Amino acid sequence: MSEVLVIGAAGKTGRAVTRALLARGVVVRAAVRPGSTSTPYAGASVHVVPLDLVSGTGLPVAVAGVDAVYHLAPNVHPDEVGMARRVVEAAAAEGISRFVFHSVLHPDDASMPHHVRKGEAERVVREVLPTATVLRPAAYHQNLVDAALAGCISVPYSLDTPFTNVDLDDVAEVAWRVLTGHGHEGATHQLAGPERLSVREMASVAGEVLGRPVEAVVVPLREWLEGAGAPLPEQARDDLTAMFRSYDREGLVGDPAALRALLGREPHTWREVLMRAASEPVAP
Repeated sequence: MSEVLVIGAAGKTGRAVTRALLARGVVVRAAVRPGSTSTPYAGASVHVVPLDLVSGTGLPVAVAGVDAVYHLAPNVHPDEVGMARRVVEAAAAEGISRFVFHSVLHPDDASMPHHVRKGEAERVVREVLPTATVLRPAAYHQNLVDAALAGCISVPYSLDTPFTNVDLDDVAEVAWRVLTGHGHEGATHQLAGPERLSVREMASVAGEVLGRPVEAVVVPLREWLEGAGAPLPEQARDDLTAMFRSYDREGLVGDPAALRALLGREPHTWREVLMRAASEPVAP
């Protein structure tokens, strides 16, 4: 394996996948938005290339000569399906058969439009490249870590519905295994964490780990819309509002068996992720 293209390499997931590949000696071609000042890494093992997923500008250069592609679209993007088609067609034209599409847990849940777009994108990828592998991760533990460390997890949905959140580093390790290993052609892997925990229970565990109280607080949806959601495009607000309402009803849970089998070990728990985060030095 000489080089893997990671699309969305400057984002949270892309950085984690890039780290996992680099740690295991894989050269990464890191695709970032044109003009982006946020490049994931610098060094002989990372080649940064500009890529506009909306127009497809930069795709021929991005895919040329790589052995595998990891495709991750921007969160809740309305053109998820078009992006997937452009990327997978470019990969297929280059003769690349090892292609990993980063989807989401329960991509056909009609209550969440951006999940449905992921499901449609999965089908497009498979139509063009049947050998592609699909990863369907649950929500990340890391989405709540900073809030827990700060002492208050506030969310615009129920504190008591269950989640099987997953460690992003476990997802990245699976990405490395699938991108460089064998036997995953045409497979779909659900990546759910090993625990069913509500936000209230997560706050309680965080308090035990940190040795100080950690609150769990519901932010009314209207307050979220007028605050954190206000700067977002209307479509993104609508997508996230639908997601929060779905979480409010039933949370987001999956089966951890596939993740456990892919890792060959127990996936990291919320407690373990928090302990790791709490022990890391604070960046200057």
